Amino acid sequence: MNTKSIVIFSALTLLAGNALAAKLMEKAEFDKVSSQYEKVGEITTADEMSPMDARHELSKEADKKGGDVYVVTSDQTKRKIHATADVYKKK
Repeated sequence: MNTKSIVIFSALTLLAGNALAAKLMEKAEFDKVSSQYEKVGEITTADEMSPMDARHELSKEADKKGGDVYVVTSDQTKRKIHATADVYKKK
């Protein structure tokens, strides 16, 4: 495999991995399509340094539960971020 093929394969792998990751959905948006989903659990994250870190951690935890989307139900910020979310899977 040449260098160009390796770069292309790596990029496609990253895109495919991201395509499977659970997505954050705003509550108002979720309410419009909630009948298409079933709740599969709740997740939480704590001690994250940035909102992006918290979002990544929530997505990773939602993936572990087999979820397609997650909806943040609470969050707190002092020095570090703490958030909880409900996880849903398409019916």
